[in-house]
Amino acid sequence: MTICKTKQQKRLRRHLRLRKKIAGTAACPRFCVSVTANNIYCQFINDEQGVTLATASTLEKAFKEQNLRPNLEGAARLGKLAAEKAKAANISEVVFDRSGFAYHGRVKAIAEAARENGLKF
Repeated sequence: MTICKTKQQKRLRRHLRLRKKIAGTAACPRFCVSVTANNIYCQFINDEQGVTLATASTLEKAFKEQNLRPNLEGAARLGKLAAEKAKAANISEVVFDRSGFAYHGRVKAIAEAARENGLKF
């Protein structure tokens, strides 16, 4: 019998289990990806100081100018945009945090596009 009943509760339990092992530092920040029904958010976080170093999302002007939606193609473009912002913030190596989401679809597209554009996981 499971303790968690809803999908959101199950995802949050997976996220907490991952966060026990994953932590971002100044040298290797955490690349956190969050996917909602309408948007996708990416953050580069230094957990030692509790500071967000760079962000990218589907709500940004640079993303909306390309007339993309937060689907698989848009997720790949967002991964590229996030990698560019990370390079601008002098971030080259990260720890990937999928936030309890399964590693497929949009989450996988973001990770692969970020790797192709120079981020090391």
